[in-house]
Amino acid sequence: MSAADDASGTHGPLYGVRVIELAGKGPSQFGAMVLADLGADVIRVDRPTEVDRPMGFYDPRLDLLNRGRRSIALDLSSPDGVDTVLALVTTADAVVVPFRPGVADRLGIGSSDCLRVNPDVVYAGVTGWGADGPDAQRAGHDINFLAANGVLDMIGRADGPPVPPLNLVGDFGGGGMLLAVAILAGIHASRGGSGGQVVDVSMLEASSLLTTVVHSLKAMGDWGPRGTNLLDTGAPYYDVYRTRDDKYMSVGAMERKFYLELLSALDLGDDPMMVAAHHDRSLWAAAKDRLTEAFAVSTRDEWEQVFRGRDACVEAIRTVDEAASHPQVKARNLYPSIFGVSQPAPVPRYSVTPLTVKRPPPKTGEHADEILAELAEFDRRTAYDAR
Repeated sequence: MSAADDASGTHGPLYGVRVIELAGKGPSQFGAMVLADLGADVIRVDRPTEVDRPMGFYDPRLDLLNRGRRSIALDLSSPDGVDTVLALVTTADAVVVPFRPGVADRLGIGSSDCLRVNPDVVYAGVTGWGADGPDAQRAGHDINFLAANGVLDMIGRADGPPVPPLNLVGDFGGGGMLLAVAILAGIHASRGGSGGQVVDVSMLEASSLLTTVVHSLKAMGDWGPRGTNLLDTGAPYYDVYRTRDDKYMSVGAMERKFYLELLSALDLGDDPMMVAAHHDRSLWAAAKDRLTEAFAVSTRDEWEQVFRGRDACVEAIRTVDEAASHPQVKARNLYPSIFGVSQPAPVPRYSVTPLTVKRPPPKTGEHADEILAELAEFDRRTAYDAR
């Protein structure tokens, strides 16, 4: 822990855990953010110079995925840079490595190098395809991994192509979140006496884990082609509908009591076909047409008022900018201004060890002097203890 963290008086549940994050994007960045949000001291080892950024303009102070970290810039192709990384590893509980298989080994900061200087460290490598296999060295992004493992084909309508779910599934919900969980489990095992180990997290595998429910439905014979199923817009009561003002309402009235409440709100409760469509798949297309007609009569905001007091699992679809005005979002302060920038609040909420964002995203190398001073102090203490 840094002196600044110790003096703040606000400690998340991971206070006392240190993670060295070798700079990367996507899953490694998100996983490290989650750990920092939870209170870990995450030191990000950045490159001294910027790498290619396909989106053009870049301000490190607005890269919210880097929030809560300290940054040191090191040239990993130089002996001094490698030595500093290994020195940091001696102080850490875990290392996050975002490189393709073999790259860290060639640099001299591979798993054997890190476990040699710290036998208890958790060495977590996160890749697209996994650490081995015929495609381990191939380039790829979220959309490619979802294409290969069958996830992407599940998302979309029956009469259209697969729809990329941004990069929320492979990069973040799969790779990044599982990376954070894997590191915590590895630290728990290490502190329990097992010692350090290598953790292999891939977006290919992590995103496939999220489809366990689909494989369950498939095994039961209850999953067909894209857009014909309960959860993929096949069912009339699990879909989105256009309103009169060209906005949308979301409907998730899967259970019968919610479905009947939906029909009641739309004045369709006396329609035998609509009632029967809840359990009769042959009526789904006709029921969807009827719901499409019904929602087109009023505006989104008018429908929001209709359903506000009803338990029908219907919610107006808001833009990112509009979401901040949702009553529940406001009550929970979901998008606070942190260091002057609106962003998602750190979650979950703890009653005794509340989460805070300790610092804004750092400038590259911003905390180098502080980190190096801590390393020198660590070396002095270690030398003294060895006497």
